[in-house]
Amino acid sequence: MRSIWAGAISFGLVVIPVKLYAATEQRDITFRQVHRKDGARIQFRRVCTLDGEEVPYSDVAKGYELPTGDMVVLTDEDLADLPLVTAHRIEVLHFAPSAQVEPIYANKSYYLEPDSAGARAYVLFRDALENSEKVAVAKVALRQREALAALRVREGVITLETLLWPDDIEVRSQELKMAASLIDTMTEDFDPDQYHDTYREALEAVVQAKIEGNEIVRPAGVIAPPQSQPADLTEILRASVAALKSERGQADDTAKSASSAEPDGRAKSGTRGKASPAAKGSPAAKDAEDAKEGTAAKSATRRKASA
Repeated sequence: MRSIWAGAISFGLVVIPVKLYAATEQRDITFRQVHRKDGARIQFRRVCTLDGEEVPYSDVAKGYELPTGDMVVLTDEDLADLPLVTAHRIEVLHFAPSAQVEPIYANKSYYLEPDSAGARAYVLFRDALENSEKVAVAKVALRQREALAALRVREGVITLETLLWPDDIEVRSQELKMAASLIDTMTEDFDPDQYHDTYREALEAVVQAKIEGNEIVRPAGVIAPPQSQPADLTEILRASVAALKSERGQADDTAKSASSAEPDGRAKSGTRGKASPAAKGSPAAKDAEDAKEGTAAKSATRRKASA
């Protein structure tokens, strides 16, 4: 890791050469601004709002805008004349109890590494500072800005914390009272069930609406799966339960059919010995019908003869 600053800690007549290293790093996901059509990165140009021409970086200056809209232009030469007495020095102003430098003042943290020529002085200062249970309040200039700072010891290394200036975090007593009153008014028991990820729910609704509207694009080379599967675990379980019920229903019907017949295939005992009626329209049924009509005709002839 490369140092971002080199200078010295100074208090009284003591000077300790040190190098400064960043102690923290932002690991958040970052994005590029790109052209939606082809994904190409977007370039930003410095363009003058007066004549519309692109301005090279060498011609860009700092400007302080007045309430009237007028601009005070500052050059690098103007800024170079500013009295940054702590340009390459961490100037210790005094020492204070550690608890008095509250976390609200903290801005950014750095590690201090001793130069080879100042290693012994660094160790002595580190041990003395740690044993005192105090912090060293100092001034330091970083990136052309003077900052208030605190020197502490963390795991055997001197750290430098840049601090916010008091007017950066000024809080008026009346505002503090109102804030405390608001906290009391909004205090209630924590119930996690009353909170929902409304963004996720809304996003899912948007996606579902596009699916139902068939607003789906299949990229080239992507082959559809052979069988669609429910994406939701709830749908998978519901389909499994329905399939199991269907299988059980078929099994019950099969069992009922088997119980209605004897093992040897004959009818149940309640119908044993009884002739089964012939099916309507079959030859046997027709013969039976003809026989019945013949018997009726003979009976009618006999009645006429007797008469």
